[in-house]
Amino acid sequence: MLYPLTFQPIFKDRVWGGREMERLYQKKLPPGRPIGESWEISDRPGDISVIANGPLAGKNLRWLMENHRAELLGNVKPATGDRFPWLCKILDAREKLSLQVHPPAGKAAELGGEPKTEMWFIADAAPGAELFVGLKRGVTRAEFEGKIQTGEVAECFHRVPVRAGDAMFLPGGRVHAIGTGIVIFEIQQNSDTTYRVFDWNRVGLDGKPRELHIAQSLASIDFNDFEPGLVQSKPTGNEVRVHPLVNDPAFNVEALELKSGTGMNLKPRQLQIVAVTGGQAEIKGGSTSVKLSAGQFSLIPASLEQTEILAKSEAALLRVEAN
Repeated sequence: MLYPLTFQPIFKDRVWGGREMERLYQKKLPPGRPIGESWEISDRPGDISVIANGPLAGKNLRWLMENHRAELLGNVKPATGDRFPWLCKILDAREKLSLQVHPPAGKAAELGGEPKTEMWFIADAAPGAELFVGLKRGVTRAEFEGKIQTGEVAECFHRVPVRAGDAMFLPGGRVHAIGTGIVIFEIQQNSDTTYRVFDWNRVGLDGKPRELHIAQSLASIDFNDFEPGLVQSKPTGNEVRVHPLVNDPAFNVEALELKSGTGMNLKPRQLQIVAVTGGQAEIKGGSTSVKLSAGQFSLIPASLEQTEILAKSEAALLRVEAN
């Protein structure tokens, strides 16, 4: 029988990365390297999450999908290639990311990529931090293409000031970049297709300019997507406050705030992911209990009849489920 699962993080060097995950979440990062991403739950070729707890420790998510798919997913459809449907990460942006776009479902196959819708939850932000999301009102495709040629395309992007606790939804086709000084929990479709529009004229970790994908980007961008705002939601509850964040065919996400010593039951027999963004919590499912601190994720298999979250301190969490 499956149980609430945790996984070993997969760390990714990025030219824009840093060491904040060490400070905020006590993650044991490889020394002396700019770590931009921690892949917390991944079923990507070459990047498969390894189970860290319980009797299945050492097995990986690919093994689960191949041997216990029905118990794990329930009625949730897998991603392309019969893979786990979502990819969950923590990102540490010490410098701006490239201006980029992911292909929408209607364009991905034609462009040789995979569709990618995602959401960002801002876990930490320096004063003055901002996102680049969508286009400034009135920007045309012709103007956008012209600015690419002159290296001024950033002027076409809408800028959104952010602070910890904010959230942004990014459907495929929405141009975007993370600004300087931000740590983000990212929930996305299981896809690693990114088309770069502009990379600030910098070089990668190998000393060479990173590849741009201008034609694919122009084919993917929604040129009617002007000045999107942060997610706005009205919380419900007292001891447990629930903030709906995303309701999309790709996934549903809500933020939870639990007072110390309180608990809540998760939906029974449903694939879910719980990520702790602040404080400490315990997940109890079946005969297994998992203690989580900020920066840790747990995968709740669909086969579990009853799963409970208990707050060990004031705790803030994200809960992900299928629509």
